[in-house]
Amino acid sequence: MIFEGCQSKSKQISIEERICPNCGNMIEIFSVDTEAVCDKCGFTVYNDKLSCVQWCKYARQCVGDKMYENMMEVARRNREKQQKRLKTFPASFL
Repeated sequence: MIFEGCQSKSKQISIEERICPNCGNMIEIFSVDTEAVCDKCGFTVYNDKLSCVQWCKYARQCVGDKMYENMMEVARRNREKQQKRLKTFPASFL
């Protein structure tokens, strides 16, 4: 693989296209991403297949404080890993 710790070593990565609910622009989101930002308007869409806790305003009430904090910490670490991978990914592939 191109970079160490590649997610595709353990599972198949897919890309899903979403329509931005704010402006109608097409947004691509990878199956391993927690969120993606619209290039046109900056609206953030969330990968609801990962966890509704990351985007639902009632999540804390639904799962409780401890579980909410744990799940949000996992999402934060995943975002940091993704950002680190993007920084090391060769620009010619972007």
